[in-house]
Amino acid sequence: MVCLGNICRSPLAEGILQHKAQKAGLRWKVESAGTGSWHIGSQPHTLSRKVAAKNGIDIGGQRCRQFQKEDMLYFDFIYVMDKNNYDDVKTMSCELWNATKVDLLLNELYPGENRSVPDPYLGTEPDYHKVFELIDKACEKVIERFVTTYNVQHKDYISKFKNSL
Repeated sequence: MVCLGNICRSPLAEGILQHKAQKAGLRWKVESAGTGSWHIGSQPHTLSRKVAAKNGIDIGGQRCRQFQKEDMLYFDFIYVMDKNNYDDVKTMSCELWNATKVDLLLNELYPGENRSVPDPYLGTEPDYHKVFELIDKACEKVIERFVTTYNVQHKDYISKFKNSL
């Protein structure tokens, strides 16, 4: 999960997708990063942590980091929050760029529309709740698509996942 500063959107996306994957019985390692370096080593934004906690997800242990071109090799898929993040990841990946591994997260909800997850950084708590809801719905689609596309051996993942919502 990648956004600009790795302080608002991508930490929420990391926490939400990791939470949903665990509930679905998937052993995924989800991480987040920012294309900028301003917040390296910091915790996610106070309001991101607060909104995540209100939804039963603890992201307080996360620390902001910057996207590295080697992430293109390490991760199976990279979701970005907006078109600028996409362009930055492409540039930062240099010779390791792989377009098949990168997409905008909201394309899970709105295929091919390249919609952005709004950046709540300068907003208020309700803005963070709206962003959480968008990311939550998109992450739900990520899990459903994975289970369906890869015909996961344990067919109870889908019903287990849906029942846990």
